[in-house]
Amino acid sequence: MESAVSPCPVLAPELAALAANGIRHGFFTRQGGVSQGIYRGLNIGIGSNDDAAAVKENRRRVAQWMGVEPQAFLSLYQVHSPDVVIVEKPFDGERPRADALVTKIPGLALGATSADCGPILFAEPGAGIIGAAHAGWKGALTGVLEATIDAMEILGARRDRIIAVLGPSISQKNYEVGPEFVQRFCADKPENQRYFIASDKLGHALFDLNAYTVDRLNAAGVQGSQLGRCTYAEEELFFSYRRTTHRSEPDYGRQISAISIQA
Repeated sequence: MESAVSPCPVLAPELAALAANGIRHGFFTRQGGVSQGIYRGLNIGIGSNDDAAAVKENRRRVAQWMGVEPQAFLSLYQVHSPDVVIVEKPFDGERPRADALVTKIPGLALGATSADCGPILFAEPGAGIIGAAHAGWKGALTGVLEATIDAMEILGARRDRIIAVLGPSISQKNYEVGPEFVQRFCADKPENQRYFIASDKLGHALFDLNAYTVDRLNAAGVQGSQLGRCTYAEEELFFSYRRTTHRSEPDYGRQISAISIQA
């Protein structure tokens, strides 16, 4: 179970510029892991059917890259909710069921796992507060982004100083949805129609999750942006639930996006 290749996450310039504030981040890819087969690479999915020892080693490597102890590398049991956990120490026992976590404690790394959904990393450098959120369509629609920002404000962050970057997620050209999906978004706000274009399949549409997410971040008063990387299209770098489904594969790996305040 050895790999000579180290993790090599994608970095966002907006967050990389905060290194002087002690903030470290990475949108991790498949590179640098020990998993094999359909999980090839850096699969950190505890909920996958991958070899547990391989997943543990992959997570150790991510923790090492982030500069924290393995027990201080924290991720959630994600349930596509708007729920946020304020973290003060490593979890004792089972992972909380939620989709975002925030902290002001140095030495903790916060992670959001994904395989098409949007991982968003947040930082307010002046107050030394960070966050990580998992936002698929349901989480984004029901408010996980705004809830994360609210939780950061509880800790003392200033909303207008928060930088938020959406990492690798599925692009519009690869995200086909049915009419009931479109109806749900447009019932919430009629102007959401702009995030859909017609697909080749009658009655179906292509959804721009990335633009929807970034627009909601900016509407909430933070500095939102995106990497513009597609998990479905870039198979060598990213796991994709939808790609796995289209191939009728039995399971899929997960990548992670993480942020920490250096101790």
